[in-house]
Amino acid sequence: MRVQVASHVSDQKLLEKVQQQAFCLTICENDAIDLDSTMALKEDISRAHRLSLAPMLDWTDRDFRYLCRLISRHTLLYTEMVTTGALLHGDASRFLAHDDIEYPLALQLGGSDPAALAKCAILAQQQGYQEINLNVGCPSDRVQNGSFGACLMAEPNLVADCVRAMKDAVSLPVTVKTRLGIDELDSYQFLHEFVSAMVAADCDALILHARKAWLKGLSPKQNRDIPPLDYQRVYQIKQDFPNLHVDINGGVQTLAEALDHLQHVDGAMIGRAIYHRPYLLADADSQIFGDPTPVKTEAEIVEMMLPYIEQRMSQGRPLKSITRHMLGLFQGQAGARRWRRHLSENAHLPGADIQVIRDAMKLLG
Repeated sequence: MRVQVASHVSDQKLLEKVQQQAFCLTICENDAIDLDSTMALKEDISRAHRLSLAPMLDWTDRDFRYLCRLISRHTLLYTEMVTTGALLHGDASRFLAHDDIEYPLALQLGGSDPAALAKCAILAQQQGYQEINLNVGCPSDRVQNGSFGACLMAEPNLVADCVRAMKDAVSLPVTVKTRLGIDELDSYQFLHEFVSAMVAADCDALILHARKAWLKGLSPKQNRDIPPLDYQRVYQIKQDFPNLHVDINGGVQTLAEALDHLQHVDGAMIGRAIYHRPYLLADADSQIFGDPTPVKTEAEIVEMMLPYIEQRMSQGRPLKSITRHMLGLFQGQAGARRWRRHLSENAHLPGADIQVIRDAMKLLG
């Protein structure tokens, strides 16, 4: 693996670069990069990007992703954000654990140190993840205190360094999820320059939440609602950077809306609408990806979940931690409220097992 260093990079950065590459070679010394396989992987991920599940803290854990995969075969799934510190100094195997059925699957990382991100990207590639996404959009105080998330938009050169470091370390696609701007840095020129830096760093895809973020004065929830949506600005970025894969995020509630956006950009990302009603994904394979495979019913999805739930419970996972993701599965159907209530009132009780779910099923219809 060759080391590429721009002429303006300092001796210290050169040293860090060499150390990073040495780490990569130590970890991957027996792993030859197959360029054909790499290109095929990127093509597969590019197709999956037509529709994706947004990374959502406390929500897109492996149990919810498993549920979503049973409903849609092709939708790209994102993990919750995982910080570089958690992976490098914590239990990496726990944070990276997933099931093969979840593919196509992307890991979202939070961090701002290029060398640390490169190491985490290597760990993710070893564990089978198919894309690395850098969080440059979360505006929470906790994330800002860690010097990553949306605040990084003010440092496009650093973000570009992070992307390059990961690209040098792994053969996976490296993408960035970000906003239209932050605070007073919200002009189209600012966004254009930020995107230009990502393109120069060979970023494989840009996921744009079609709102700016206020770093002070608004909570993360308020930052999802109060700053106005500006889809046209996202469309303009795609026009100005036609060779860059651009996904749109923010306020997308239905597959019909996703299809409308696909007239202007390469992909659409949906978050809370899917979490609150997972069965929204039922027609995604046919409508978004052109796969005519028959759609499974909600009841069939539940039956397919039961063996997985039993396995997870045998590993120590509480029933309530899984059923909380299933509360909205029957939304809009007769008995949906009884389903939700039964799970909410019984899944947390001592000795609760899958019979709680079977009993809840009897309350439908």
